[in-house]
Amino acid sequence: MIERDILADAKFTLKQFRAVCITGPRQSGKTTLGKMLFKGKPYVSFENPAQQALANKNVAAFMKQYQKGAILDEVQRVPDIFRQLQGMLDANTKRGQFILTGSNNFLIQEQISQSLAGRAGYLELLPLSFTELQKAKLAKDNIAAHILTGGYPEIWDEQINANKWMAAYVQTYLQRDVRLLKNINNLAAFNRFILLCANFAGQIVNRDELAKMVGVDTKTILSWLGVLESSYIIYTLQPWYNNLNKRIIKSPKLYFYDTGLLCYLLNIGTQQALLKHNRYGAIFENWCITEIKKNRANAGINGGMYYFRDSAGNEVDLLMEKNNETMAVEIKATKKPDNVDFHGLKYWKKYRPGDAAILLHAGSKNDLLNEGLGIIPWSGIGNI
Repeated sequence: MIERDILADAKFTLKQFRAVCITGPRQSGKTTLGKMLFKGKPYVSFENPAQQALANKNVAAFMKQYQKGAILDEVQRVPDIFRQLQGMLDANTKRGQFILTGSNNFLIQEQISQSLAGRAGYLELLPLSFTELQKAKLAKDNIAAHILTGGYPEIWDEQINANKWMAAYVQTYLQRDVRLLKNINNLAAFNRFILLCANFAGQIVNRDELAKMVGVDTKTILSWLGVLESSYIIYTLQPWYNNLNKRIIKSPKLYFYDTGLLCYLLNIGTQQALLKHNRYGAIFENWCITEIKKNRANAGINGGMYYFRDSAGNEVDLLMEKNNETMAVEIKATKKPDNVDFHGLKYWKKYRPGDAAILLHAGSKNDLLNEGLGIIPWSGIGNI
């Protein structure tokens, strides 16, 4: 079993709250983490139709058997359970009684804010990071292999063919579970939308263009983007708004939580095909930004990630905020970065000279330049 970096923060959160909610993509390891934290406590999966039906029939009677706590898996399938838990947790203020897991972020957050605010802590468990694979001695020295395989634990634990696994994942979750969240009836249009999202990875979201290409209205595109985001298929990187006395682009950029899934949707099945693909630069950027997002989530740091682009075309791929400090990161899929690759960082440093600035690239060079710019290879991404 691969030990998860979020474990320390999860144990700390359990000591702070009466319940802890773990959200994340399907098959990211939420159940395994919950059982690791709650050894010996009852486990209930609402994926089981019989358990779900019993709980929905009489949630108060169902929860009586778990007065001492339990792991409640895919808890968003029984919405009334949150109100029942509110009463139970108000009656008993002991910390670390319940672990709730769910793969729909929107539904979970909505229920927590309504019923469990102040009673439940919140964790995001994303697919395996490169750092976690390094610690498990499973990491490869080939970036293309990591991009193609992605980070779902089952693929690495059982050495499953990533392409076959992704085919089943798409059929099971994207084409069935996800579309049912909004009662999506036009499956052909929804599938076309998902494939187009893959082609837009690393780009600014243009909802009007997506609507025209899919053949639906803009409101539908906005709704479907919300479905994919709340289901942990995609996420958006918001623009950095602080004033640089420049007109800035205000639309978000789209990324996938897992590049293995992204490559599958783009019909990329080999390392050679990946390296030759006309979207390789954007896919490499997606991998890097998602790895940084995973590392921050595992350390309990949520939010604080942006991109910058102004109307003149000046751009920085990633801006990270932590402890009132900002770090600028430019991402290039080249193995030998040259002066032109630093254009965005130098522009940023001109206005924000005190900020750290790093070029993350696909090669092996690791250096610190005189201008206060750092060069870090992809394999050192855990140090950012």
